[in-house]
Amino acid sequence: MHHLAGKSTDRKHVTLTTPSPWQRAALGANLLAADGSLGVTIFEEMTTLAVKTGAINLGQGFPDEDGPAEIKAAAQAAIAAGANQYAPGKGTVELREAIAAHQDRFYGLRPDPQTEIIVTTGATEGIAATLLALVEPGDEVLTFEPFYDSYGAMIGLSGATHTTVPLLAPDFMPDAALMEEAFTERTKVVLINNPHNPTGAVFPREVLQRVVELSARHNAVIVTDEVYEHLTFGVQHIPVATLPGAAERTITISSAGKTFSFTGWKIGWLSGPEHLVAAIRTVKQFLSYSSGTPFQGAIAVGLGLPDDFYTGIAKSLESKRDILSEGLRAAGLDVFTPRGTYFVNVDTSPLGISDAVDLARRLPALVGVAAIPVPVFCHPEGAERTRSLLRFAFCKKTAVLEEAAARLATLRDRL
Repeated sequence: MHHLAGKSTDRKHVTLTTPSPWQRAALGANLLAADGSLGVTIFEEMTTLAVKTGAINLGQGFPDEDGPAEIKAAAQAAIAAGANQYAPGKGTVELREAIAAHQDRFYGLRPDPQTEIIVTTGATEGIAATLLALVEPGDEVLTFEPFYDSYGAMIGLSGATHTTVPLLAPDFMPDAALMEEAFTERTKVVLINNPHNPTGAVFPREVLQRVVELSARHNAVIVTDEVYEHLTFGVQHIPVATLPGAAERTITISSAGKTFSFTGWKIGWLSGPEHLVAAIRTVKQFLSYSSGTPFQGAIAVGLGLPDDFYTGIAKSLESKRDILSEGLRAAGLDVFTPRGTYFVNVDTSPLGISDAVDLARRLPALVGVAAIPVPVFCHPEGAERTRSLLRFAFCKKTAVLEEAAARLATLRDRL
């Protein structure tokens, strides 16, 4: 349960009697300092330390090389051709039709591009618009924990209460009894990230089907963040909307950033039942209205790339995962091998370290590598449960990962 009093992982406790909307958002993202001012994200803090020490930044999850040349060329051509003004509020027809074709091609889903798809300014805006449209104070939004940091912020901004189900190492799967217990008569939205950041878990059919059954029982909407849908290793990604009883209550969100390595373009999308999409569109039009006109056509080209592109990006990432994991194991860390995303988590306790936040702040100077402590993705109880865990990103060039692995292998000798 998310509480306003004492919401922090490593700051003084905070008690706010009448928090403003931005304070609710900051509380949800662990960003409110003891004096009520806005702090900085752990990502900004770790990036600053990496720059200061010359460390390899494996904290923030962004690729260090561009995606397919044909997608870049399509964006350049669109700019040259004059596609530089506002796109339609729900996205260009070209991209909405490409999204519908992608969903059909990979999953057999057939959303109507006219009424059941919206193009958003990245998946983050899609999540924000969805929560602001569908929940209000008194409602509960249920997520797995650890959770991507913007979830807490957006739930806080909506005024709803954030409840969680823990994901337990080593496989980071939810306990069935705890999941059933977490649903209440106030659960309005279940927000799922699958494949899951930060743990790298890919939820199997039986876990997802149980979410659908419990959501139906409690008349909750399922919002599924599937931005890592094509980045899985040896397991199949199963969209929630394909499961029995799910389509009529599920909003599916994804984006171009992770699949095509163009995170700066901020092109995302969502699809789902017309009445839910219409409510979300009403909110979205007052956030960014529209964005990235020349990029929208370029991403439509990307969504039509052949199958070997999609299998190739997963195969390449799996190799990079293994390079980094080898260095982490050589350091004496317990590595939790991810089945998806481009993040790998480790347990620092085999080295006698129980405070991952402290180690993350020392790591750039110790070995020249930056990481993110998993407790920052949790509420206080979850932060205690994960306090020895670190997350590393492996969406980097092979040579960079090889150097990072070599540096990390020296950690045990430097402590």
